[in-house]
Amino acid sequence: MKVAVIGAGIVGVTTAYELALAGTEVAVFERQGVVASECSFANAGVVAPGYVSPWASPGMAWKVLRHLPSRHTPVRFGGLDSLRHLPWMWRWWRACRPAVYQPNRRAMQRLALFSRERLHELTAKLRLDYEQAGGYLVLLRGAADLRRALAAVPMLQELGIRHEVVDAARCRQIEPGLSGATVLAGGIHLPDDGVGNCRHFAQLLKAEAQRLGASFRFGTTVQALRSGDRPAVRLAGGDDEPFDALVVCAGVQSAALLSPLGLQLPLAPVYGYSLTAPLRSHDGRDEHAGPRAALMDERFKVAISRLGDRVRVAGSAVLGGPPGRLDDAPLRTLHQVLDDWFPGAAVARKAQHWKGARPMLPDGPPVLGASGLPGVWLNLGHGGSGWALACGSARVLADALLGRDAPLDLDRLTLARLR
Repeated sequence: MKVAVIGAGIVGVTTAYELALAGTEVAVFERQGVVASECSFANAGVVAPGYVSPWASPGMAWKVLRHLPSRHTPVRFGGLDSLRHLPWMWRWWRACRPAVYQPNRRAMQRLALFSRERLHELTAKLRLDYEQAGGYLVLLRGAADLRRALAAVPMLQELGIRHEVVDAARCRQIEPGLSGATVLAGGIHLPDDGVGNCRHFAQLLKAEAQRLGASFRFGTTVQALRSGDRPAVRLAGGDDEPFDALVVCAGVQSAALLSPLGLQLPLAPVYGYSLTAPLRSHDGRDEHAGPRAALMDERFKVAISRLGDRVRVAGSAVLGGPPGRLDDAPLRTLHQVLDDWFPGAAVARKAQHWKGARPMLPDGPPVLGASGLPGVWLNLGHGGSGWALACGSARVLADALLGRDAPLDLDRLTLARLR
């Protein structure tokens, strides 16, 4: 069986690996020069299934409106360009209802737990080293943050996720580099979660997929798709290349590829920002200041991660706007959060800034499996949780395409829910 995978981000690479592992002949088409060059390039790196959740949640619309005037708001709009996403925003608002949110959140967390298990299996089996570290600490600045966070604890218990509600002193034992000057009411510690370099993992897994026979065709833009008994990809030169199946993992570009085939997906770019900076040496020793693993500032929805001898700070959600423009406001928030918790730990003047388009569906979960178009399959719409969901999504897709039993309940994870 000959399969084309369109897109070589973390979702495309994991999909290619799972299909190649099953014995299919895989060709990956990627418009960039290397894997993980766009949304997967400099994300937070956090893998925390208990905190994988739809952006469309009860009360979220009012939270967004309340935060808009704030200098360090976690959600922003990309100017007038955001208006073209009004139909998407309407569907998102409708998905904030508890009756929609609760099953969507459970579906995403089931997939996230399965994905973490698959990630650990691959890490052990293939002996992969991608700057991973264990432990995830959610930081709660005030009493109101603590109250809201405690409301989510029953869900962690229901999912069987090991966690501990801790006070400020215990937070600083877990992460000794935390500043004592920033007010801290407490935290939630998840010892089985952690952080890893998504881009590095994608590079390692690409090499493993190639050993299994997968080919990667970089600098190759897919102009169009053809469905039917003999599906095909049309490349920039106008030639059609036939396959037995096509798997679309092309992030926000997926909607444009599928629309001419009659499949209209409500997929919008929600931009995330990050900064990555080298850590300073601590007291002249080889150790470094900064975090040991992964943290989340719950108030500002900003993650702080340790990646080797660097720190990455990631967050913000900007709907729409020019894809190539870096706005100062989200970056100021990232620098402020880093300075609040780890003042002076990083060489800020050497920080690299990044912006990536998260491919987000209005209700939250991705779409996995058959598209309804003959020969065309979908693995897309992971939003800001692509790294946390990639390994599990790839296995689900491969099993569906090859006619194997689903490894988990796929309710709310297929195209059927959007119809």
